[in-house]
Amino acid sequence: MPEPIEISAGVVLPAAAYRMTAVRAGGPGGQNVNKVSSKVDLRVDLEAITGLSEGARARLRKTVATRLDADGLLQVTSQKTRDQGRNLDDAIEKVRALVRAAMVEPVRRRKTRPSRGAVEARLTDKRKTSERKRGRAGARNDE
Repeated sequence: MPEPIEISAGVVLPAAAYRMTAVRAGGPGGQNVNKVSSKVDLRVDLEAITGLSEGARARLRKTVATRLDADGLLQVTSQKTRDQGRNLDDAIEKVRALVRAAMVEPVRRRKTRPSRGAVEARLTDKRKTSERKRGRAGARNDE
């Protein structure tokens, strides 16, 4: 029986909210790769995560929208190592990272305005550049 995954203080993924399946991994390993199912496929029900605010839940849904399967479950895979247990730990860590990132509320941008001095300096610089370029043209002799 799987155990609940603690994401952070107060935020928990219940054991019933995820399921793990092991499948054969690609990559190096010789004949062993055809016999051992070490790749881990973890499916997580995002709605079952407890302690997550609605804003964080919405950010999480938006972040992982491309990783949802037909049932609306988050699909996370790991085939980093040849060991199923370590791949499961890696997949769980990926889920933790995604949820923690969604819990961070983005800082709202404050509209700012350039100072009058900055605007005048920019326009003065533009005028000087324009004069310099106009001076390069010199007098044309159209005969």
